[in-house]
Amino acid sequence: QVQLVESGGGLVQPGGSLKLSCVASMSIFRFDLMGWYRQAPGKQRELVAVIIGGTTTYVDSVKGRFTISSDNAKKSVYLQMNSLKPEDTARYYCYARGIVTGTRSGYWGQGTQVTVSS
Repeated sequence: QVQLVESGGGLVQPGGSLKLSCVASMSIFRFDLMGWYRQAPGKQRELVAVIIGGTTTYVDSVKGRFTISSDNAKKSVYLQMNSLKPEDTARYYCYARGIVTGTRSGYWGQGTQVTVSS
């Protein structure tokens, strides 16, 4: 069973930084896509950043501020968030997609809360 465990969220002032981590229960070589989504209260879950085959993609609102990276040895994917804004406040979820049990499936972590406020 695939487990994804996020950490690194918290309360930060506008302009501050946070680094989110997501540790997988198995080698991330099993996944063809890993990434981060977020969901703010009353809004739909949205893509923030993904890595597909080494290529990174970001939603326009975070380009130049957020950086996604991965470490295969640590079975982890990270999201470095700089110049945080109040509108970045949301619950951030790690997502992985791959063939683990015979079919390509998507897997979610439980999420970590990020609050940007003065």
